[in-house]
Amino acid sequence: MEKLGLNEIRKRFTEFFKTKEHYIAPSHSLVPSNDKSLLLINSGMAPLKNYFSGVETPPKNRMSTVQKCIRTGDIENVGVTARHATFFEMMGNFSFGDYFKKEAIIWAWEFITEWLEIPEDKIWVTVYESDDEAHDMWRDIVGFPEERIVRLGKDDNFWEIGLGPCGPCSEIYFDKGEKYGCGCEDCKPGCDCDRFLEFWNLVFTQFDKQEDGSYADLEHKNIDTGMGLERMACIMQDVDTIFEVDTIDRVLQKVTSIAGIKYGDDPVSDKSVRIITDHVRSVAFMVTDGILPSNEGRGYVLRRLLRRAARHGKLLGIEGEFLNSLLDIVIETCSDAYPELAEKESYIRKVIGIEEEKFAETLQQGLDILKSYTEENKKNGLKEISGEQAFKLYDTYGFPLDLTKEILMDEDFTVDEEGFAKEMQIQKDRARAARGNREGDAWKEDPLTSIKDASSEFDGYKNLEMGSSIKALVSENSIVHSIEEGDEAIIVLDKTTFYPNGGGQIGDSGQIASSGGVFEVRDTVKGAGSSIKHIGKVVSGSFKTGENVATSVDKSKRMDAARNHTATHLLHSALKTVLGEHVNQAGSLVEADRLRFDITHFEPITKEELDKIEKMVNEFILESNPISATVMNINEAKKMGATALFGEKYGDSVRVVSMGNVSTELCGGTHLENTSQVGLFKIISEGGVAAGVRRVEAITGRMVYNYIIEKDNIISSVAEALKTKEDNVLNKAETIIEENKELEKELHNIKAKMSMQNADSVLDSKQEIDGVNLVTNKYEGMDMDTLREAADSLRDKLENGVVVLANVNEGKINFVATASKEAISKGVHAGNLVREVSKIAGGKGGGRPNMAQAGASDPSKLDEALSIAVDVLKSQIK
Repeated sequence: MEKLGLNEIRKRFTEFFKTKEHYIAPSHSLVPSNDKSLLLINSGMAPLKNYFSGVETPPKNRMSTVQKCIRTGDIENVGVTARHATFFEMMGNFSFGDYFKKEAIIWAWEFITEWLEIPEDKIWVTVYESDDEAHDMWRDIVGFPEERIVRLGKDDNFWEIGLGPCGPCSEIYFDKGEKYGCGCEDCKPGCDCDRFLEFWNLVFTQFDKQEDGSYADLEHKNIDTGMGLERMACIMQDVDTIFEVDTIDRVLQKVTSIAGIKYGDDPVSDKSVRIITDHVRSVAFMVTDGILPSNEGRGYVLRRLLRRAARHGKLLGIEGEFLNSLLDIVIETCSDAYPELAEKESYIRKVIGIEEEKFAETLQQGLDILKSYTEENKKNGLKEISGEQAFKLYDTYGFPLDLTKEILMDEDFTVDEEGFAKEMQIQKDRARAARGNREGDAWKEDPLTSIKDASSEFDGYKNLEMGSSIKALVSENSIVHSIEEGDEAIIVLDKTTFYPNGGGQIGDSGQIASSGGVFEVRDTVKGAGSSIKHIGKVVSGSFKTGENVATSVDKSKRMDAARNHTATHLLHSALKTVLGEHVNQAGSLVEADRLRFDITHFEPITKEELDKIEKMVNEFILESNPISATVMNINEAKKMGATALFGEKYGDSVRVVSMGNVSTELCGGTHLENTSQVGLFKIISEGGVAAGVRRVEAITGRMVYNYIIEKDNIISSVAEALKTKEDNVLNKAETIIEENKELEKELHNIKAKMSMQNADSVLDSKQEIDGVNLVTNKYEGMDMDTLREAADSLRDKLENGVVVLANVNEGKINFVATASKEAISKGVHAGNLVREVSKIAGGKGGGRPNMAQAGASDPSKLDEALSIAVDVLKSQIK
């Protein structure tokens, strides 16, 4: 058996299935597309679910992929054992109603014995206990020894998730030898020992599980297989764990080199080395696919992995940030299969560097705080830290709850997670809730899947009107043959000029008309079986399947959306030019009245930068750059530097939209013929929407004109109110502001003088409390500066005195308390005093022993609040 490297195994797998006429699809992003049931792609089949369910049409009925995957369920075990990992690659071949068991079994056998040359006597297979068909195919067609075919039950050899497609499995095992076994004579696959390693699962999807628990035969049977690349590499390289596989071992050796240790010498250090080795690979691929660190969802998983790796680096004694130093090995070993790693290297480094630096700033502080919590709680006989303590670590020091729990495990401590949830107030069971448990729902069918051919052709880039015929009608989520006036419905046409929602652009609206009816189209979206669904209402007459109709797209709305879509391309180019090449699109929304564009950027965009960006986009518009759209092979498009838009999936043929020398992007949206048709471009807002993601919102064309008119009207109204000309508004406003400041200063002085004049009468009301003089008083409409000055003046006139003053203004109370040196020497603390006083009126505050202030919200309790100052003062005086 040849000792093959991991990359060579991957290459042979794809080459083999090319010979079997499979479409070799590139790995999908780790971020699921249109699948809310998953947080991250965790299997080779996951991105293909819509092909299996019929919601989408596959590029070919035979497909093969090597899919990058992240599994988060065993994060705590990564490093603890040498077999758990978060990142892995799953090789698979798939049939959507094409070949079935016979071909899947024969080709699996051919690949492992001829292309990988695994010795036949090392192979065992299992089949579902009642699947005689698979059993006989292995025995009679392959010629596999019957004594090495093992029948297993439903838990081992039957695949199903909720309702929908399911079926029996046949698994292929490698016999590692007796030294890994349990010693039993009957040791075989299904045994709990480590002798037999399962490496390829062939799933025969032939049933449809019903709500009553019964299994109906599927009309179109499918094949779904999965073989872990790293696991196969272990077999081919004769190693026991994935951390010894060639590409992964190189990362591991780099970790030990940086740490100055030898792997295998210390189990505790080995655990940290494995954690870092696995997590840095996961982090690199997650960031490449546009995931950014955050406190929820997949961003939380990324942050957790990154910070867990960083902490274990510190446990190994590694000084400073180090994760980026491992990135070279990850890119070197993986970029042949995943060139995007090299293409986005600077961006990946930036994200990792910023997050690791932020964590390093607070790591030691957080660890010290956590240590103080555990020591304090130990003294009190507790083996748990409170939810409040865990939340402070999370909120102040950036410790994910899971990291706190992991650290505490070493101390045999637990966390009050319920208390933590209360502190969070809107607690989400992050990874679990985001993943949900809705995978069964993902198989629910669009009613259009029952139609043999529901596909629609979009021919609306240049045409807004055309003749067509009705392929299908849907009402109340069921296929119908006719719809009447007043019905809310969906119309599917054989061809259409209506653009369906996609690539961030909204769907078209307009009308579909027949000889006897009018259908108002409110929205257009993509549906099952490559259909385009026109959603709306019959406003007159009726429609029936097969009827000839005419489409008419709302031209005004289409043009407004096209202006905004074209502007997003120009904006993307300007953002990269002004902010840097690290900028990548992280989302977009193109509507008729506005556009929204999200980018990866790590700090607020300054006013000066926004002005430059806005000016540059308008210059692109005024250059009158011609806009062209060309359909070409995706490899040609990449060679000419075309960039992909967020959220789009591309096949072999792509549409490339070019705007002079300004922008070249893959895009299926509608555009203008010339950039000058955008008219004008105006940025309305900029802000952060997530860690490392900024959002720019803008308007174009007629909306900019409306914006100018609105601003012009405001300026006119302001000029009229200020009784000046429009071109003098700014000077007039500045003059009024200065005059107002002078008047406020004058008013302040008057109030101060009045309060001073009133000082003697206030001092007459003083009370002596155990040798300390106390003065309290209340005012109305006084500003804080004057209130503080009055308090200081009264304190200075008192010997050994404390002053507590309150002011009511617009239903709110402000308190000020001050104490002389003599009073402080007797135990008086103004901060504690004002805190207790303000509590009575529903407030809070505090400060220093000599000066403090507070706020409160209940003026009806003011007299009661001031009266308790006597009791509080008595309790303070020694």
